[in-house]
Amino acid sequence: MTSQTPRAPQVRPRTEGWTQKKDAEGRPLLQFASPKRGKPPVHLADLTHEQRVEKVTELGLPAFRAAQLEKHYFTHFTHDAADMTDLPAEGRAEFVHALLPPLLTEVRRLQTDRGDTIKFLWKLHDGALVESVLMRYPGRITLCVSSQAGCGMNCPFCATGQAGLTRNMSAAEIVAQVVRANRVIADGELGDPRHVGHDGERVSNIVFMGMGEPLANYARVMQAVRVMTDKKHGIGMSARGITISTVGLVPAIRKLSNENIPVTFALSLHAPDDELRDEMIPINSRWKVDEALDAAREYFEKTGRRVSIEYALIKDMNDHGWRADLLGEKLNARGRGWVHVNPIPLNPTPGSVWTASTQAAQDEFVRRLEAHGIPTTIRDTRGKDIDGACGQLVATEADQEAAEATPVEA
Repeated sequence: MTSQTPRAPQVRPRTEGWTQKKDAEGRPLLQFASPKRGKPPVHLADLTHEQRVEKVTELGLPAFRAAQLEKHYFTHFTHDAADMTDLPAEGRAEFVHALLPPLLTEVRRLQTDRGDTIKFLWKLHDGALVESVLMRYPGRITLCVSSQAGCGMNCPFCATGQAGLTRNMSAAEIVAQVVRANRVIADGELGDPRHVGHDGERVSNIVFMGMGEPLANYARVMQAVRVMTDKKHGIGMSARGITISTVGLVPAIRKLSNENIPVTFALSLHAPDDELRDEMIPINSRWKVDEALDAAREYFEKTGRRVSIEYALIKDMNDHGWRADLLGEKLNARGRGWVHVNPIPLNPTPGSVWTASTQAAQDEFVRRLEAHGIPTTIRDTRGKDIDGACGQLVATEADQEAAEATPVEA
């Protein structure tokens, strides 16, 4: 009689310290439509260059003033009329405010990693709260941006989804996070000044991994990306430095494949089997693992851009060796060389009993994926001690109180 290796325990996903919203049939509620709230003011970054010119001429100014505004905002990172001395003094403040209304009010910022990581809490015009995280790495500066206030995907292990979806962010509100971060960098406020790089340093990488499901706010996210990548009339970033993630909205993934903008695409998978993923990621009730992976493979085929698979490693829930094997098999069934896996040790949220995998389990998971020939890199997460890491972004009661005491920028 041969002895068998006992199978590792299976922890089931469940919420901790909060009640998951359910629909009439008792299934986790998914929110796709943005709740009705007052829209933010229309901003330069919401418009195409042609629309900006039209708006400027409507205000009685020559068309070339649009390009001047673009340069001030996207290159010099300012919306302060006092900085724009190349504009006529008479009526300048009114003109600038009409096209560059303030969108984000900084409520607070927290710093860690010797100042190389900053988490910002922003208050929007209607009081909604969002966060973004600025991180300096060797050779690059990454900004994790939010695309929605809250999130409607209702994943039980993610702090952001606990309160549901407050509303979609406008394209300009998304872009404003980048502009404000670039201003912080330009002012020498990111990291030890002795280690600050050359003049003109700015955000080089954007990850849409803050609050919200980016592909549930598709049109505004894509307008923001166009502004970020526009070399002549926008920020002028490389599309290859921008990562858009999703929990698996398959029709939107296919739409993204046809945009002809070579961003990096990341699929937040977290489980290779439908039985577990149905419980972990409620959107899996609409589009299953194989459908999401097929859409991800299609993205690679149409763009030539290697896809990232994000996988939060949770102790005794999804870190089993057999799941690494299953993931490797499913990825290889769709070809070789098209995908890269990023396991992410779970960042526990307040009150949660879930925790990151043991080092041994993490190492074994990576070993098995690499044995299948899958390039695998453990994600270097930043900001855990300021609740600024993946899955930790949420507006707390203390944040709400601080926001209430902070007047919105006028």
